[in-house]
Amino acid sequence: MFKVAVIGASGLLGRAIVNELAQQRDWGLVQTTFSRSAAHSVRLDIRDADAVAQFVEREQPDAIVIAAAERRPDVCENDPALARALNVDAVRAIASAARRRGAWVLSISTDYVFDGTQPPYRYDAAPSPINAYGRSKLEGERALIESTNLGCVLRLPLLFGPIIGWQESAVTSLVTAIAASARTRPEAKPAVMDAWAIRYPTFTPDVAVVVRQLLERHARGEAVCGITQWSGDEPMTKYDIAQRLANALDIDAQLTPQHTPTDSTPRPHNCHLDSARLEALGIGRRTPFDTAIHEVLAQFPWRG
Repeated sequence: MFKVAVIGASGLLGRAIVNELAQQRDWGLVQTTFSRSAAHSVRLDIRDADAVAQFVEREQPDAIVIAAAERRPDVCENDPALARALNVDAVRAIASAARRRGAWVLSISTDYVFDGTQPPYRYDAAPSPINAYGRSKLEGERALIESTNLGCVLRLPLLFGPIIGWQESAVTSLVTAIAASARTRPEAKPAVMDAWAIRYPTFTPDVAVVVRQLLERHARGEAVCGITQWSGDEPMTKYDIAQRLANALDIDAQLTPQHTPTDSTPRPHNCHLDSARLEALGIGRRTPFDTAIHEVLAQFPWRG
């Protein structure tokens, strides 16, 4: 039986990956969580290298998917030690344990390894992160590649998908401000939305399909290693996303575009990821944003 360990199974992306892999009847699946418990999961602090090694030795997976990370740029900027522990040192520990087992490892990275000045970025473009989050994820990529010959990095952009809270994604986190700006509310004020940074919202169930397809290749002896990338193909600013969310929610929102960056943490302008390497392998799926966001909202309806 082909056995996969999903590290960080309770997060936004981890849940989607588990849901996809659970449909593979002849695969074994083990899930780890830490801050959130989940049914049939093993609690694992990936900052504890000894615990990681014991987990891999005990479970003997054929492949490991690392979906756990510190992915909040502001947190990484203010706590670089935490960012390094989760995004670099933990990746190295998992990859080292996997190497001893002979397991293939997939680590999730980010479009923020680029500075956003020369899109689109091929998988082999020179990285140049401009914030602590991007730097930590780039170091994590290098830690993986240095620690095992059976390692694959999957860079992803802004993610959204089925949620357990509006703040789980930078896409759905806009809903509260959108609703508060509704013209039907007597106290409503316009919501200012960034209209400078260009993002490519990517649906987590689509990413889960990519992960499953990569695992299938490894299972049949055709492991993909090195750097890969996947991205949605619809460019949007937060202002654009907010407009489409308002339409999906049928909210008459007052939205004001902000055309200059205002974040205290520097963010790149446009880090569009070229997905050609995976597309050439026949890997990938893209659900149109409006279709996907309606699916998300149907599962977690707004009750404001």
